[in-house]
Amino acid sequence: MITPLSQAIAAKRDDLIALTQDLIRIPTLNPPGRDYRAICEYLDRRLKIHGFETQLIRAHGTPGDSTKYPRWNIIARREGKRAGECVHFNSHTDVVEEGSGWTFDPFGAELKDGKIYGRGACDMKGGLATSIIAAEAFIETYNDFAGAIEISGTADEESGGYGGVAYLAEHGHFNPSRVQHVIIPEPLNKDRICLGHRGGWWAEIETKGEIAHGSMPFLGDCAVRHMGAVLSEFEDKLFPAMALRTTDMPVVPEGARSSTMNINSIHGGAKEQDADFDGLPSHCVPDSCRITIDRRFLAEEPLDDVRDEVTALLEGLRGTRPDFDYELTEINSVLPSMTDREAPVVRTVAKAIQDVMGKDPQYVASPGTYDQKHIDRIGKLKNCIAYGPGVLELAHKPDEWIGVDDMIDSACVMGAALETLLLPIRTT
Repeated sequence: MITPLSQAIAAKRDDLIALTQDLIRIPTLNPPGRDYRAICEYLDRRLKIHGFETQLIRAHGTPGDSTKYPRWNIIARREGKRAGECVHFNSHTDVVEEGSGWTFDPFGAELKDGKIYGRGACDMKGGLATSIIAAEAFIETYNDFAGAIEISGTADEESGGYGGVAYLAEHGHFNPSRVQHVIIPEPLNKDRICLGHRGGWWAEIETKGEIAHGSMPFLGDCAVRHMGAVLSEFEDKLFPAMALRTTDMPVVPEGARSSTMNINSIHGGAKEQDADFDGLPSHCVPDSCRITIDRRFLAEEPLDDVRDEVTALLEGLRGTRPDFDYELTEINSVLPSMTDREAPVVRTVAKAIQDVMGKDPQYVASPGTYDQKHIDRIGKLKNCIAYGPGVLELAHKPDEWIGVDDMIDSACVMGAALETLLLPIRTT
């Protein structure tokens, strides 16, 4: 369907490309949290041109916030001509480490064959740029809209969002009396509406031992071998049990319909030396071994059961394995979140996808958590979805990219949603 707004968005194609490239070229790596202020200042300059009032907000005292790496966020608001509801587009500005295996410059933002390559192109600077173009085109097309449009660029989503959306929600910026509809342009594919996400439980397990000379290991107690027993219990009991559990949540991809757990890291024995150290290791029995686990759970699984299942395996080893001792430390937990399919923002974006793409949307849930958890739990705002361009499976991968045509289509969907929510009668 061609409309004045879709034509205005199409005319901004070159601007959309340039904006996406500019955002990718600001290397907002998290950790440690680089260039948050720089990207907020860039967005501040951009959005003020289109009449947005802006606030730069530092999340003082949140995890990772420091003088060297302050957690900066931006909220921009454009008021309409009369009272009405507020539509808020929230995007995180941080990106994960580059990793290896790239054939493009991770921060070069090269355009090739209709794709823009770079770390964060898909997750989710392309989505941020798309929402900005959609909002700007809408404002230029309709100067008499009601309500308000908000755009935020927030920190730390890749590490839990506590220096970003969680902080803003705690300070009332997602209060339902202020904001009524939230769209998070995460890369779930342009014809999908993401209703929510699985839960997450992160913990560290340390097995204890006793240091001794490596030539006489029988005089010590090897913590790494104890951890091997833990991993064996996981392989023999926990992973098979999780694989049998499935959810009614529409989680994608298919493998995430079951409970999962990732072992993020393992460290045991002597510390790794600097890269320029060329000496030999000392001969010691390791007295400590630590793993970090990332357990993703389903709406049907109570969080207490998730914790208890791991604890029971560890306690079983304590009772059967000589000298086994451990310490379990919870790092973080997030409950599953799901928005009702009949919520206003869901129905509005579904109709927009039908109008723009001529197809019914697919309703999905995310395998990983994203900032909807804070808008839901802290902000008490249930009318929230993730919708944006990009292929989910490209997130955090080498040669990450975003398709320009996909961004244009998603911008038209976002614009059509704004027409429905902020205009008294949709003009076509």
